[in-house]
Amino acid sequence: MNTNGVSIRKITEEDTDNILKWRNSPDVNINFIYRRPLTREDHLNWLHKKVETGEVAQFIIHSDVLDRDVGSVYLRDIDNNYRKAEYGIFIGEECARGHGIGTKAAKLILEYGFNELELNRIFLRVFARNERAVASYKKAGFVYEGLFRQDVIVDGVKEDVVFMSILKEDYDKDLQESIKDEN
Repeated sequence: MNTNGVSIRKITEEDTDNILKWRNSPDVNINFIYRRPLTREDHLNWLHKKVETGEVAQFIIHSDVLDRDVGSVYLRDIDNNYRKAEYGIFIGEECARGHGIGTKAAKLILEYGFNELELNRIFLRVFARNERAVASYKKAGFVYEGLFRQDVIVDGVKEDVVFMSILKEDYDKDLQESIKDEN
């Protein structure tokens, strides 16, 4: 799947070294609730027990402009009964941050989630202090649902967590509006 110079492809075992490098980077790790260093064994276990079983749909983000893989985007805890999943993303390459790549990757995985997986709701959690991410999620179509004050304590710091979501009907409406804007 590709849009405006950004594409996503399904993750493979060959991506393990990049995932470990990106996920364990201090710039990425600081925005995760679970900060334990990711090991090769952890990642391969995740691939085999979560991705290969369909509980997680994980993709590698590629930037055509930078001509390289730059991060990962995923839907986790896919619930086919209630037709919902949790969204997650990280841009591991520092040179790729701040250029809209994350927003474009979000739109691609939303298309996949709503059209391929037939989900109704995709939600996310983000630290309230991560204003750049919140802005990117809004651009992708997510709407603010609420603030959970001091929801988690990470490394001794009480963190507020913002909850956001997008519904299939929101996604369809946004898509129709963007088609009108193009014409």
